[in-house]
Formats: sequence, C-alpha cells, structure tokens
Amino acid sequence: MDSVYHLIRQPSRVVIVTHKNPDGDALGSTLALAAVLHKLLHTVTVVLPNDFPPLFNFLHGVDKAIIGEMNPELAMAAFDKADIIFCLDFNSLDRIDRFGLDVMASKAVKILIDHHIDPEPFADHILSKTEASSTAELVYDFLVDNKLEGYIDVHIAEALYTGILMDTGSFRYATNPHVFEIAAALKRMGMDDYMLQIRLFNSMTEKQLKLLGHCLANRMELMTEYQTGIIWLDKDDYKNWSIGRGDTEGIVNYILMVRNMKMAVFVSEQQNVTKLSFRSKGNINVQEICHTHFNGGGHRNASGGQLKASMEETLVKVKEIIPLTMNAYQLQHEQ
Repeated sequence: MDSVYHLIRQPSRVVIVTHKNPDGDALGSTLALAAVLHKLLHTVTVVLPNDFPPLFNFLHGVDKAIIGEMNPELAMAAFDKADIIFCLDFNSLDRIDRFGLDVMASKAVKILIDHHIDPEPFADHILSKTEASSTAELVYDFLVDNKLEGYIDVHIAEALYTGILMDTGSFRYATNPHVFEIAAALKRMGMDDYMLQIRLFNSMTEKQLKLLGHCLANRMELMTEYQTGIIWLDKDDYKNWSIGRGDTEGIVNYILMVRNMKMAVFVSEQQNVTKLSFRSKGNINVQEICHTHFNGGGHRNASGGQLKASMEETLVKVKEIIPLTMNAYQLQHEQ
C-alpha cells in the first residue's frame, strides 16, 4: 500500500463503489472515504448498485451518491472516466451486479478494502483483514496509515461509527480490542454516539414494529433440540405488509435473544429467488453453510445466501442442513 500513499495525494477522478443492497457498513465506510478524498481535492463519485434503506438518510453526503439501477448510464460513465476505483465492503465483483463488468473494463487503478474472506484478485491493491469488525474499521486504519486522520471531521466520524455499529450489532459481536480504540478516537473527535444509537436502533416505524410482531408470533419456528430458530416471510407477506427496503433489517437477530438459541435463519421469498440470512453464536460457522449450500457467504457468525427455489423447497433444505450442522457442532464441542 506504500504506492497508494503517493497516488491519493495527486488530485484524480475517483469512484468509490460498494455492494448491492448497501448496509450501514457499506455506506458508512464509503461516505467517510469519499469525504476525506474530497478534502484532498479529488473529484469523487460514489456509486451504489441499488438504493439503500431510509434509515441511513441522515449520513452526510449520501444524497449525492449515484444509484446505479436508477442511473446506469451515469454510473457507467463515472467508471469509464475514473483514474482510481475504490471497491469497499465486498470481495467479489458479482456483488456489484452489472457494474462488475465496468470495473473490470476500466483502466483505473483499483483498490479493494474489505473484511470478507477470500477476496477475488481483481484489484491492483488489496487491504483485506477478515479479523476486522467492519470495513469502516479498515477505512479508519487506511486513513491513519496514510497520515490522513487529521481530515476526519464530525460527519466522517459519524459515518465510520455507523459502519462499526451496524456490523458489530452495537458491539455485541465481531469485536476486537482495536475497534474499541477506534470508537474512543471517534468519540474524541466529537462524534455523538448516543445520537447515533437512537437514530440507528430506536427509529422503527409503526409498520416495522407490527411486522416484527407478526414475524415473532406467526412466522417463527424454534427447533429447540438443535438450538436453532427460523423466521420466514413469503410473497404474500411482502404484498400484505408492503414490505420495503430495510423493513426486515435485524429481525433475524431476535431469535438469538432466546435462551439457548445458537443459530438463527431468516428466509424471505422474493420475486425470482428465495434469500436467506444466517446468524450464529460462538464457533458455529454459518459462512461455510451459506457458501456450501446457498450460493453465498459472509462471515463466520453472519452470512447470507439465496436459492432459485420456492419457499417450501428452501425451508425443506434448511431443515435438512440444521441437524447436520448442529450435531457436528455439538460433537466438536464435547471433544
């Protein structure tokens, strides 16, 4: 990364792209880096493959991002003209849909910053640490390593802290000593952690709260013998509840609040695909489950995948895999 130090000090045309269905870490890390590079007099364009949940509307600069699915020509033109392309919070070009082809075709210098396992070798420079809590943590380190921490203002600190908060579940998992040191540094920079906690975790709409109640009362099954729970929503649920982007965020985590539950699965039936989100505690590797069985991946304790199958077929497969996974875990735990 030594050559990057000099590269980013020459004003250039920069594109920063993150994965489709951007979450808090994707948005926070991307907007923080964009703001610092803007201060270095780069011409910076943020490209999001598709729209983001309204929950993150408060993040400074998010309103200036190009939403690729709404303005594909504008996004493609930005990639074509770029001198530098930063790829944040994804390890594979298929995570940015059609724009993966534009990144590959571009003659720009490509820099990948990510914390997912097995990054594809498409970038010229790769900062990849799977032990990091979040890409926001890595972006903070990138700024410090390149002597740019002095450019971090309150808005940038808020964006970085948002990324860390969302990918650690408010410091409940995927933490390490370093991420707490970063949180302390951001707090000293004037970031209002209480305000961010309120905005991110205490701002549900009435519909979202009622939908959560529906999921817990009518769409949850606990397989207590395997310490696993499943919540599912089918196409009718999406229609009847008018479920939009971000409305189901975090629902899967409620299963792990139940005593003795160690793995949680959220299954959602979309138009042409059924999506799955897995969460776990301890050494239960849901990344391996998603990679092996559901065309996905992520992290040891938080991963996702999908199947081109009906809800019924997907649930059958999930219920076949759960006993195998948990029996293997219990056997290993006893040894």
